[in-house]
Amino acid sequence: MALSTSSVITLNINGEKRTLPVDRRTTLLDALREQLDLTGTKKGCDHGQCGACTVLLDGSRAVSCLQLAVAAEGREITTIEGVADGDRLHPVQQAFLDFDGYQCGYCTPGQICSAIAVIEEHAAGWPSAVTADVRPEAGVPALTAEEIRERMSGNLCRCGAYVSIVQAVAQAAETGARRTADAAEGKLTA
Repeated sequence: MALSTSSVITLNINGEKRTLPVDRRTTLLDALREQLDLTGTKKGCDHGQCGACTVLLDGSRAVSCLQLAVAAEGREITTIEGVADGDRLHPVQQAFLDFDGYQCGYCTPGQICSAIAVIEEHAAGWPSAVTADVRPEAGVPALTAEEIRERMSGNLCRCGAYVSIVQAVAQAAETGARRTADAAEGKLTA
């Protein structure tokens, strides 16, 4: 008797629960693209090396080509289709437009998802490999171009739009920090 390799899973994607049958060996990337028609997440290398398939799992970045769909059940999955607030672009999306942080656009969804997580990791005080002083009392390091390049190094851009990507991430981080400060002071309006 052959054992079944199929499961029916429910994924929470972009705030919506989606139930689908999958072979247990199906990657999250393939489930998103081929079964759920969420084609914003791109298949680049299929080896976890290029970052084109980056999505957010419970707010942290993950390369979906190395994540099994069955292992993502019960987690909050955010793809590029879910980062905007209705018709209002996410600040990172807007910054990528403002600074031309894309050329062909193939890597852009993964770059944007990764940048969202990078900004949150930085704001939370997570050090990177280039952070000079990692002691907690040193506080959050400045989000310099060097910090951004290191933190985004898992996402490749074959067109070479790196200068614009770094500028976009810096601008989005600054915009987010300003919005947070305004909200704390009660100045933020819808």
